This record gives sequence, structure tokens and C-alpha cells, in this order.
Amino acid sequence: MKFVKKDIFKNMNYKNILITGGAGFVGSNLAIKLKQNYKNIDVFVLDNLKRRGSELNLKRLKENNIDFIHGDIRNKEDFVFSEKIDLMIECSAEPSVLAGIFDSPEYVINTNLIGTINCLEFARKNNVDVIFFSTSRIYPTKELNKLEFKETKTRFELQEKQEIIGSSSKGIAENFHLKEAGSFYGATKLCSELLIQEYIENYKMKAIINRCGVITGPWQMGKIDQGVAVLWMARHFWPEKKLSYIGYGGKGKQVRDLIHIDDIFEAIKIQIENIDKYSGKIFNLGGGKENSLSLMEMTEICQKISGNKIKIKSEKKDRPNDVRIYISDCSKFKKESGWKCRKNTKIIFQEIYEWIKNNKESLKNILN
Repeated sequence: MKFVKKDIFKNMNYKNILITGGAGFVGSNLAIKLKQNYKNIDVFVLDNLKRRGSELNLKRLKENNIDFIHGDIRNKEDFVFSEKIDLMIECSAEPSVLAGIFDSPEYVINTNLIGTINCLEFARKNNVDVIFFSTSRIYPTKELNKLEFKETKTRFELQEKQEIIGSSSKGIAENFHLKEAGSFYGATKLCSELLIQEYIENYKMKAIINRCGVITGPWQMGKIDQGVAVLWMARHFWPEKKLSYIGYGGKGKQVRDLIHIDDIFEAIKIQIENIDKYSGKIFNLGGGKENSLSLMEMTEICQKISGNKIKIKSEKKDRPNDVRIYISDCSKFKKESGWKCRKNTKIIFQEIYEWIKNNKESLKNILN
């Protein structure tokens, strides 16, 4: 007789899980982690493969017995599956803060808002629980840039005392106000949050909203406007291409907190195993102050790991929708769950470097 470890089946009440955006960085990694942790479930992923590099994940998904459906959340007709879905993890998105700035916002609106409506209607009609991936970019850009800060040798730092509620040296909490503009990306995600809350209230849907910071790790196809950690390491791995410190004096002192995709999975795992406890709530999920760093500090880490030093240009003009400092204050979820990040920035960049090194032939034309 074959015995299976009990923790594989711990508190898993779902049989068939759908992940939208499931061939992307976040979706594919969550799908694989779910299959590895819960052997008795089926995972379906829906993706339009629009983002370059997502096709590389199809082999990984197949190797883990995950069903791929080539579809688009903008098309409600694509929500047809061979099994009854009981949980949807909605992490599809057009994630660029520059989307719609220099051209039409139609794609970002149709994907991030109309797509959410289609997902919610599918969930309502089929009694499906929902975990929704929102973003830290719902917090208004101008208000974030009003925060009190000091400048050190390598970064900008938030002061402890702030006039705006929901901000401190620990970062931005869930009660930071949402009254001003940010980006089309942030606005569509915020509209989606509001709709989800209406579905929870009116249809008694079980749903959780996670406002994620900068998620990164191996298999992220980083580019200029999204996936900065992978982009930075890739440019150091292939040093013939240059980088730039853009905005805020062109010094590279802007700060973000990074969270490894494995730590995101651990948070989602906690939520899945106790959906009733967390349903109806909004949480910040990010690396926090302890896993924050500036572009300048990122450069130093990448130089040490890669052994390469590259020329970095300085552009003083601020980029549209950029913020000086964003750090996720995750105190709420930590207090309610006991969750914490286990992979620091040095581990994150080391893993990214090893991944690029081991897959350099397939990644060169995508990341370089």
C-alpha cells in the first residue's frame, strides 16, 4: 500500500481550480505549486499568450499535468471547461503602468475591467470562489509622491511621521486613501475591486482581494515597464545592453519592495485552506521594508552576482506614473495569518541569475 503525506491534502476543499492568466509568470508558477502541494486536484489555466515569453511556460505546465486552454478573459465564450470549477484565481492583467498613456487605453480597460466582469459572471453563475490579484498601483501616484521622505547615500526613505493616513516608515497600508488618479492599470484594478465587493455583498460570493507589490523570481519575462528585477539581472548577464536611472534626479534612488513568487504562493495557500476566514477582505501582499531596495542597491547586487559591471545612463526627467517610494505594509495579513516572506532580495536575485544562466539560449531573444 502506498502512503501519502497528510499535509498534501491539508484543508483543501477544492477539486478543480481555474487560473486566469495562467501561462504568465504569476499564474504558471501558482499552477505548478498547487499541483505539487495538492496531488488530488486538477488545475486549468486560461491564457491568450499575448505576453512574449509566456509560450515557454506551456512545456512546464504540461510536465505538471496542468490543462492549458488558449482563451481570453475578454471573451466570455472562452469560459468553457471539461470539469466543474470551484475556485478561480484571477491573475490575468495588462500590468504596465504606461498602458494607455501614449495610445488608446482600450486594451487595458477591456482586459483588466471587462475581463474581470466576465470572470465574476462566470463565478456567480457557477458558484465559484474567487481569489483576485489586484495591485499596489491602485494607490494614487501623486499622493504617494507627497509622502515625507529623506535621501540617504543609496536610497530615498519614508519618514515615520506622515500626514496621510495609512502611511508610515513601514510603507503603505490598506487604508491609504484612493481619491486621486494613478494609472489606467491601477484604475481598472480598483474598479474591479469595487465590483468584487458588490458581488460579495449581493450574491454572497466568497472572494479575497490581494493588492500585490512587485512580484518577481525565475520565469518572469521582465521588460522596461514591468518586471524590473529580472530586467536588471538580464542586462547584467548580457552586459552589451545598457540601463538607465530614470527620474527623480536620475540617481537610481527610487525604492520598491520585492516579493518572491514562492512567498506569494505561501500566502495564497493560507487563503485557500481557510477561505471563510479571509473572504470579503483586502490585503496588501509584498516584500515589506525588510525586502525593499533602490535601483542603485539593485545594481550593486546584480554586479556582485553576475561579475559584470555595466554603464548606467542618467535621465533626470520623471517617467509618467512613476513613484519615488513604494513599500507594502503587510501588517494586516501577517497579524491575521502568521505569514511572512522567507526569501530576501539576495536570494531572489541569485535565483533569477541561475535561471537565466540555465536557460540562456531560450531567454536571450526575450530578455536581452
